Amino acid sequence: MSDTSPQPRWMAWATNLFAVWTVLGVAWAWLVPGHFAWVTSTQVAGQGLISVMLGVIMLGMGLTLSLDDFRRVAAMPLCVLAGVVLQFTVMPLAGVSLAIGFGLEEGLAVGLILVACCPGGTASNVVAYLARANVALSVSMTLCSTLVAIVLTPLLTGWLGGVFIEIDRWSLFRSMVAIVLIPVVAGVVLNTLFPRVTRRIATISPLVSIIAIVLIVGAIVGNSKALIEAHAGVLLLAIFLLHAAGFALGYFGPRLLGFGEEEQRTISIEVGMQNSGLGASLASQPSFAAQFLDPMQAALAPVPSAISSVYHVVIGSILAGIWSRTGGSGQ
Repeated sequence: MSDTSPQPRWMAWATNLFAVWTVLGVAWAWLVPGHFAWVTSTQVAGQGLISVMLGVIMLGMGLTLSLDDFRRVAAMPLCVLAGVVLQFTVMPLAGVSLAIGFGLEEGLAVGLILVACCPGGTASNVVAYLARANVALSVSMTLCSTLVAIVLTPLLTGWLGGVFIEIDRWSLFRSMVAIVLIPVVAGVVLNTLFPRVTRRIATISPLVSIIAIVLIVGAIVGNSKALIEAHAGVLLLAIFLLHAAGFALGYFGPRLLGFGEEEQRTISIEVGMQNSGLGASLASQPSFAAQFLDPMQAALAPVPSAISSVYHVVIGSILAGIWSRTGGSGQ
């Protein structure tokens, strides 16, 4: 991503502890659900607050991107291509296999498939840095998978999720354009036209994104506490296996292709860490909920994304701690 003004030490410290904040936020929402109820009930200009916050996260991502980031993709095409292909094959196929294998109810099954079809999350860039992986490749993969997801997430979710219910792919595509494409493009344009201003904003955008993700996930967990308790055993195992498959196959797949250790770590992190906030936001859209005949199943759909957000940051942080002690440059 483009150069930004140096973060204050406390802000860099707080950003690097994103896994801790996510776990604490979910625990808080679980113990006192009412503290997060306002997130799901608030409307901003006719839009749900969750969607607005996800748009702010994507805008923050765009503000950190410059034309040099797009040129960087051209400098490492095989690594980026391999990573993006693994992202949109390993995770979606694992998602639908686990949904069928565990016999998940249709709301949970579709929600699991949806988050599996989402792009890599921006938190992966921080984990790649901490793991001493290839940060430039991580950023390039996040950028490419996010842009490709605008088309692939609706198509794959519609295809694989269609095993359980009929998915309105066009509606999902419109949501992706509104929540992802427009904010990211706006951020890139602002960064190109007003680089000095956006560099200052970009120093705080990662922390703002973390706060927004914690609020989104906490709100869904708090709102769905009873549903999670009713399905906890099989659901927690299925989502854990989804991310375990992503991290494992994202690591060993590139090894078979002859990539080096840094590239293996990076692709593992990118494949294993989904943009769970995006999945939660999409699953919370009224148009998405309307596809379910049973309102209870519609309420279940955002739950896998909320749980996914905890799993992937915890697993990613553990791997980063291990890998940071075993070589790699982190550049």
